[in-house]
Amino acid sequence: MREGQFIRQNKERWDSYLFETEDPDELAKRFVYLVDDLGYAKTHYPNSNTIKYINSIAANIYMSIYKNKKERTNKLKHFATVELPLIMYRNRRTLLFTFLFFLVFMLIGIFSSWKDQSFVRGVLGDDYVDMTLTNIADGDPFKVYKEQDPFTMFLQITFNNISVTFKIFLFGVFFSIGALYMLFRNALMLGVFEQMFFAHDLGFKSILVVFIHGTLEISGLILAATAGVIMGNSILFPGTFTRTQSFVRGAKHGIKIIIGLIPVFITAGFFESYITRHTGMPVALSLFILIGSLAFIIGYFIIYPAIVAKKYALDKIDIN
Repeated sequence: MREGQFIRQNKERWDSYLFETEDPDELAKRFVYLVDDLGYAKTHYPNSNTIKYINSIAANIYMSIYKNKKERTNKLKHFATVELPLIMYRNRRTLLFTFLFFLVFMLIGIFSSWKDQSFVRGVLGDDYVDMTLTNIADGDPFKVYKEQDPFTMFLQITFNNISVTFKIFLFGVFFSIGALYMLFRNALMLGVFEQMFFAHDLGFKSILVVFIHGTLEISGLILAATAGVIMGNSILFPGTFTRTQSFVRGAKHGIKIIIGLIPVFITAGFFESYITRHTGMPVALSLFILIGSLAFIIGYFIIYPAIVAKKYALDKIDIN
């Protein structure tokens, strides 16, 4: 069958599936039909836009099916164990892009400050650099984490981190460039910050101390930028949706990622306020916290989403 005939025979039915229904049996029936149509299209028209169109409808119906299951009675559990992981799986390539983007500019920050010490002051500011150098000269390079009351510090840091996260996400509305600009600034600052300590033979120590909270904090910034890029890309690349429909969809996905990050930043704030200040703790304990935090980020935001997607047979459709 020619592709044009295939489309004419099924277009009216596909379009009717764009109207939502709460009937779980109807949703299941629609999905089965779409999987069949998708298999046929992939076999006979492998490079066609028809595949993308069917994909987009099938993905939305699949998400609707599981929103209406009984497990939905525990909305928080469903959000954490199904909805957010599936959003992360859907946008796994965007997450990879933002991570690589961050890594590149962090390395640029390291290299630039290594070649030109004045670059450090240009990025971090004279006051912060002078304070840090004074602390290093006094034999307490991480004194800044000990100077404030832990609870007050926790409230201020957590509020600031969450505020920055929302700002990065909202800047994504500027066609993704805003979120990437914010990520670029943070990546450059981290690279310069670490190089400053490595230049004073405190590099490994800075990792053991700063990354107790920094692992969650930095990962959260990358994920927040991912949410912003998802929203920005939904404007730039609406696909088979109208631009407004695509934007609403992308914004919802991004907001859900940001909501999922709030516990991460609360934990990071707790670590920075109550644990990072103990700069003399055993190396094994520092590594345990650091590695545990990294394992959580990779496990929950990368590995677990793939497991959930496989469980719900999302390999049958391309949900990107």
